[in-house]
Order: sequence, then structure tokens, then C-alpha cells
Amino acid sequence: MKPEETLPKPEETLSKAGAPLRTAVVPARAAWSAVIREGESLTVTDLRGNQAVDFLVYDAHDTAVRYSAPDTIQAQGGIFLTTGSVLMSNEHTPLMTVTADDVGRHDTVGGACSKESNTLRYGHHTWSQHACVDNFLAEGAKHGLGKRDLVSNINWYMNVPVEQDGTLGIVDGISAPGLSLTLRAERDVLVLVSNCPQINNPCNGFDPTPVEMTIEATGATTGTAGTTTGAAGGTTGTARTTTGTAGTTTGAAGATTGAAQTAIGAGA
Repeated sequence: MKPEETLPKPEETLSKAGAPLRTAVVPARAAWSAVIREGESLTVTDLRGNQAVDFLVYDAHDTAVRYSAPDTIQAQGGIFLTTGSVLMSNEHTPLMTVTADDVGRHDTVGGACSKESNTLRYGHHTWSQHACVDNFLAEGAKHGLGKRDLVSNINWYMNVPVEQDGTLGIVDGISAPGLSLTLRAERDVLVLVSNCPQINNPCNGFDPTPVEMTIEATGATTGTAGTTTGAAGGTTGTARTTTGTAGTTTGAAGATTGAAQTAIGAGA
């Protein structure tokens, strides 16, 4: 069975005050995607704390232009993301900017978990376990994306310290229940999310939990407030749209800057 057939779906609710507000809670281990229009904001909320959220972003009109870990790390001069960090594309152009962050440090080098990396790290008994790469492939297929389109991803809320010799660790998270981060779209972007299902290391406290996605049309007066897979939200005035996430994604981390290094498929 395909992952999307066996996992719970994001649960969306619409504000009774009218169309402006839509909320989606993405269940543990699930995937989610949305088109975020230029100028809109996406808020990712860690509902119960210590939950890694694997994240990829593409130009919505040309998915060959996509998030680049090396360009992002080079542009900001560091491997951790926080308020003010700009997610850069493989053409060294901005895709999204972190405008608010309750946690202060997010990973760019740990990659996404996959069946292959789980087997290598934790043993053959883990082969049947669901992984972020499965989520990315299933969710990306809805937008015409395949394995070749998966690149090194961001891990919101994941704690990956880097030692002086360049080795990486995956340790207990530093997020707490209800903490969030907000990104502003610098162009129309397609976002893929995997609410990480990993249970073999502490990135999710060995117990994956739900997260919430909120799209807000900041500064827009009319038009579309946010588009999620299978549902478009139109608004008038300052609109706010929430859409749930999920999933896990692409097993690929591959950027080296200073002492930091990552290996393709070496995900959480």
C-alpha cells in the first residue's frame, strides 16, 4: 500500500466566522503540502514538543528551482536556521525567510530518514518502518515530483549538534509544546512537509506527535489566502489560513561547510 493510504490524513477545520481561517493538524508520521503565495506566511507549530518536521520548498511555477542547503548555508554563514535566515534556491535566489522563531535553532544538515538509512544505522528489523522519504515521495507525486526532485531538506525543531571533527549527533530536541516558527514566502512556493515518523533515535522523543500548519495572507487585501493540496482558500481583508502538515521526506543530506558535513540518505 502507498503511505498516503495507510496513514491518517491532516484534519482541517474552517472558522465559523467565515472563510478566512482554516486549520489543519497533521497527524504523527503523516505528510502535507501547500502552495504559499508571495507575501503570505506559513507558521509551523510543534503542538506537543520535541517533534521534528522535515521540510522542502520549491518555486511553485518551476520546481527545478528548489531549496539548496549549500546556498542557504553559504548565504547566512552558518548551518543553523533562526529568525532572519533566508532559504535560498539552487539559483541563489530567496524562496522563504524565517520571520519569527520561538526555538532559535533548526537543522540543515541531518537529512531525512529513509528505509535504507534506518537499516544501516539501526538494523534490518527497521526496514518495514515508515520514513520521511516515503512521505516526500508520496506527497511530491501529487505535484508531479519524483525521487530525482528530492534534495537535502531542512529539519525544523531537530537538534543536530556538529562536533569539531564534523561528526553529527541526533539528540533530544529543544522545542517545547506550543512553540512555533513563521516563514514568509518571497515568491510563490510549493512546500512539502513530512511530520517525521522516526522512532529509533530521540529526534521525536521516540514518540512522534502531531503538528499544525497555518497559512496567513499578511498584507493581502483580496485574493487567495493560501492553497493547500486539494483545497484552496480565498479571502478578503487580512486573511489567515491554517493548513495541517505531516510527513517526512527525502533521505538526503549533503552539504559541507566548515566543520559540518552531511551524507546523502543520512537522515534523522
